[in-house]
Amino acid sequence: MGKKLFGTDGVRGLANAELSPLLALQLGTTAAHVLVSRNSNSTDNRTSDPSRRRTRNRPTVLVGRDPRISGDILESAMISGICSQGVDALLVGVIPTPGVAYLTTRTGCAIGAVISASHNPVEDNGIKFFGPDGYKLDDAVETQIEEEIERFDTFPRPIGKDVGNIFRKHELVWDYAYHIKQTVRIPLDGINIVIDSANGAASELAPRVFYELGARATCVNCTPTGININESCGSLHPEQMATLVRQTGADAGLSFDGDADRVIMADEQGRIVDGDKIMAIYALHRAKTGGLPFNTVVGTVMSNIGLELALAREGIRLVRTPVGDRYVSDEMRSIGAVVGGEKSGHIILSDYTTTGDGMITALQILQIMITTGKRLSELAAQMEEFPQILVNVKVQKKDGWDTDPEIAAAIKNAEEKLSGKGRVVVRPSGTEKVIRIMVEGADEQELHSVAADLREIVLRRLGES
Repeated sequence: MGKKLFGTDGVRGLANAELSPLLALQLGTTAAHVLVSRNSNSTDNRTSDPSRRRTRNRPTVLVGRDPRISGDILESAMISGICSQGVDALLVGVIPTPGVAYLTTRTGCAIGAVISASHNPVEDNGIKFFGPDGYKLDDAVETQIEEEIERFDTFPRPIGKDVGNIFRKHELVWDYAYHIKQTVRIPLDGINIVIDSANGAASELAPRVFYELGARATCVNCTPTGININESCGSLHPEQMATLVRQTGADAGLSFDGDADRVIMADEQGRIVDGDKIMAIYALHRAKTGGLPFNTVVGTVMSNIGLELALAREGIRLVRTPVGDRYVSDEMRSIGAVVGGEKSGHIILSDYTTTGDGMITALQILQIMITTGKRLSELAAQMEEFPQILVNVKVQKKDGWDTDPEIAAAIKNAEEKLSGKGRVVVRPSGTEKVIRIMVEGADEQELHSVAADLREIVLRRLGES
């Protein structure tokens, strides 16, 4: 356990190998031990809903998951660890990640946990935690879990009647669905959409929510088998969705990822509308109609410079953070911003949710279309996107990339080439053994050349054998 467990979005790895049932057991045990003790003095861990109160006054951990096949074994191992600490486990079944965040607060649970690898392929899985306020854990708490996990088998364990119980309340997903629908003020009557749920956690929920709000929907990749999650579909592969928009004459298309905390859209012409353009549409509309607190939007270092320029024309500031929705969320809370997110489609609208929620984000954009009477292509045209080249380099290890002299010299050389006319961002992935290279500017041919040079250096110094 000497290596760092938590990345930018919880603990992830190859399911049943790097993220083994043993590690899930250790995480469940340690999280219950650490987090419950941290919250026990400040949080009433009994649910406020009398129909769902436990028979004993003890804390509860809410656990949800996406439909990938490895979720069963990891869930079983994890809740065994939770209950071994005298803590109850409330299982809500397959549900989008933002649903876990919402229900953790809604039910008064001490913490929430979601078993999902988000947009990653079926071979991977992950575990991430939410606090009782519905926000992801901060670095200090994750560090404490990593320190304590070394001695998880020495924690005191209750016996007899004091062992934790397991409660299965899969119907709570419809409480979350009700919450989503409450964020909409105008019915979606007459809106025609395409929904791609990536064969993931929103496969049943999204079609039903949008139908009940009045939309007509063509659904694709909404039949999870446990092994087809994110398979050439969803927010990483929105091409099928975009094609269907053109073929069906839909007003918009929505592509969620495996845990539905992201959404990538397509306009009526089948052109992709990514997270940067979604933020631009929402923030510019909000600034004109209801006021945008502090005239600020929070993005990341990967947000296109076109977003920054589109916002600046209306006197709106873009604040950039490191990649990772947790860093976006922390900055939003720090400065009081109500909109922030990532180019990948992970958008946080803090008036409605504590974390990225693909369905809520899509609903707000559809509301703007209805309110303004404008097509999505017209709204997206408010932002001009500059060419951006993204290169992923698989490496043997991510550590040390930022102290390697050859890599540092190559980055400096690239920045000098693009000085005044573009940007260079090199960073390690938070979830994979990958170094990500992004170059951005007006001259696409030059960007390809710069990106290729950087890729060659990184591959030679750190690449897989």
